[in-house]
Amino acid sequence: MEAQTTISINMEPSVAVVILNWNGKALLEQFLPSVVQSKYSNLQIIVGDNHSSDDSVDFVKTNYPDIQIIQNDQNYGFAGGYNKVLEQVKADYFILLNSDVEVPRNWISPVVSLMESDPSIAAAQPKIKWQKDKNQFEYAGAAGGFLDKYAFPFCRGRIFDAIESDQGQYNNTLEIFWASGAAFFIKSKYWTQTGGLDAALFAHMEEIDLCWRLKNLGYKVMFCPDAEVYHVGGGSLNATNPFKTYLNFRNNLMIMQKNLPAPEVFSRIFIRFFIDFAALLHFLLKGEVKFAMAVSKAHFHFFKHLSATRKKRTAKQIPYKQHTGVLHSSIVYSFFIKKIRKFSGIEFK
Repeated sequence: MEAQTTISINMEPSVAVVILNWNGKALLEQFLPSVVQSKYSNLQIIVGDNHSSDDSVDFVKTNYPDIQIIQNDQNYGFAGGYNKVLEQVKADYFILLNSDVEVPRNWISPVVSLMESDPSIAAAQPKIKWQKDKNQFEYAGAAGGFLDKYAFPFCRGRIFDAIESDQGQYNNTLEIFWASGAAFFIKSKYWTQTGGLDAALFAHMEEIDLCWRLKNLGYKVMFCPDAEVYHVGGGSLNATNPFKTYLNFRNNLMIMQKNLPAPEVFSRIFIRFFIDFAALLHFLLKGEVKFAMAVSKAHFHFFKHLSATRKKRTAKQIPYKQHTGVLHSSIVYSFFIKKIRKFSGIEFK
C-alpha cells in the first residue's frame, strides 16, 4: 500500500503590511489593534521604525510580540525609510500602510484579487475615507489619484480642499494615475524593478513619482472600490506646516522633470512656474509670508538639484497625454475660476 503524502498549499499570495513609524506610539496604540485583526491567511505585519526617540518600539515588542520590528539607524523620511525597511522584507505583495489608518477585517483580499486578475497591474489602492467621519472621503487618496495638464494632483472625491461624501458615486473599479501612499499596494517584483521610492523626495508625492515610473514602464495602477480604510491624515505634517508646502511644490517639479518626455519637460514646467508664482502672490496677499517663502525655497532647491534630478530620468517616458488618469486641462482653472468642486463636474477630453 502506497503511503499518501498530504501537501498543504496556501493559494493566497504572501502579503506584508509594513507600517513606517516615527515617534508614533499614540497612533500605534490606537490603530494597530485593527491591523492585527486583518483577515488574510498569508500575512505578515511589520513595523519599520525610523529611529524613534519615544518608546513606541518597546510598546510594540511588549504588546505585539508577533509583529516583526525593523529599526533604521536614523530618520530617512517616508521615502528613504520605507526603502531601508523593505530591503529586508520578502513577500509577493507589499502594503505600505500609514500608522494613522484604521482598517476593517477584510480590506486586503479584494485589492489583491483585483491585482492578481491582471499581470500588468503593478499597484493599487482601496477606497480611503476619513477616520473621524466615515461617510466622507479623505484628502490623501479618496477614490483614486489623477494629475492635470501641469501635474497638479487631485482625486475622485477630493479636489484641493473640497472633499465629497461617499454616496457610492465612485464604486467602480478604475485605472487611475496614482495610488495613495496612505494604503499603497504594490507587487514586490515591481517595487524591486523600479528601485522603490525616491529618497530625495523625503516625503509627499513620492508615491505619485513611483506610479508615474510604473506607468512609463507600461504597468497599470488601479482603484479597488471593494475595500476601504479610514485615515486620520496629517499625522506627521499637517496642512498648516510650511515645510509641507515646500515639499509639495518642490517635489511636484522634481517628478515632472524625472518623468515627462523630453519634448514636454520644459514647456510644462515653464507654465508651472507661473502658476506657482500666482500661488506665492496669493499667500502674500493673505499675509501668509512663511508659505510664500516655502514656495520660493521650493523653486530654489529645484534649480539647485536640477542636474541630480536629470540623472534619474529613465530611458523611456510615455507621452503625457497617452497616460490613463490625466486631465488634459488645468484643475486649477476648473476649481478656482469655473468653481467646479466635484470630480463628476470635470470634463475629461
